[in-house]
Amino acid sequence: MTTDTMAATGLSHAEHHHDHPTGIMRWLSSTNHKDIGLMYMIFGSIMFIVAGLLIMAVRAELLFPGLQVMQPEMYHQLVTLHGAIMVLAFVIPAATGFNNYLIPMMIGAPDMALPRLNNWGFWILTPAAILLLIPFFLQFFGIGDGAVAGGWTIENSPLSIQAGLGIDFTILCVHLLGLSSITGAINVIVTIFNLRAPGMKMMKMPLFVWAWLVTSFLLLLIIPVLGAAVTMLLTDRHFGTHFFIAAGGGDPLLFQHLLWFFGHPEVYVALLPVWGTIPVILSTFARKPIFGYKMMVYDFWAIGILGSVVWAHHMLSMGMPLAGNLFFMFMTMSISIPTAMMILLDCHHLARLHDF
Repeated sequence: MTTDTMAATGLSHAEHHHDHPTGIMRWLSSTNHKDIGLMYMIFGSIMFIVAGLLIMAVRAELLFPGLQVMQPEMYHQLVTLHGAIMVLAFVIPAATGFNNYLIPMMIGAPDMALPRLNNWGFWILTPAAILLLIPFFLQFFGIGDGAVAGGWTIENSPLSIQAGLGIDFTILCVHLLGLSSITGAINVIVTIFNLRAPGMKMMKMPLFVWAWLVTSFLLLLIIPVLGAAVTMLLTDRHFGTHFFIAAGGGDPLLFQHLLWFFGHPEVYVALLPVWGTIPVILSTFARKPIFGYKMMVYDFWAIGILGSVVWAHHMLSMGMPLAGNLFFMFMTMSISIPTAMMILLDCHHLARLHDF
């Protein structure tokens, strides 16, 4: 409602905003990108602390040889929970908090393009985190056999198929966290393409925004693959399918292919926003324009594309054909070129900062 309309209807500014929620309801119902960005960062920080406490227990176990603190089953649960929390509940949500807070301001947008979806995407995280952790605590009350304990990749599919209740909770958690990531990625893409300020062409956007545009496309590519993999694992466990069961004609390596198709681009989901932040910070403090702007943009896209086709270099000892090994070897070597270019340009920015 504009000021003229408010005046015509006799509404003051204060009266117009009298029904805005305050306190806890403000945060529960907020669609403001800064509020949601802060909540993402707070959630990520909490998950970081939880994962840190778990790994401290693991390090206590490794302090001296032999069993000192816990049994092997508990050790495997802690390692797996630490990895799953760090990858799924810390890295992506914390990074999403920064893009929510900064991208609209960087491109001159009033807010994210889909604010209600933005709110919904955040509040999926809380039940997801509870689902991931609850089997760990239930075991102390004699319910179930504890949390998932197959390593953060859950990649030994015969053992995952035979595992207890924790793996089912984890599968549902992965779906919820993935849904949150997909909604966030869609929101970023729509915002960047549709809500840029007049005159802000694509090649005038800050590198941080470019990095998140590529990252969002990566998330849309890889998250559904992870969801498909864990769904196939769920049906193998409970509905008699044999996707990963060799005795029924399935292939245990299929799970590793699907998992690493997600897992390797996930590395660049974590790194690309950082690589987009560094030159912005260095050029700002050096009070000079970004050097090699176009090359950095091309590097982002090259890393995003090549990073999506190198996943099986994690599996070179798994018995792939020679042609497959060679392909993934050459792709892995190729991705070092845009990565080296990006590091070289960042070093140039650092040198200019030193000159200043």
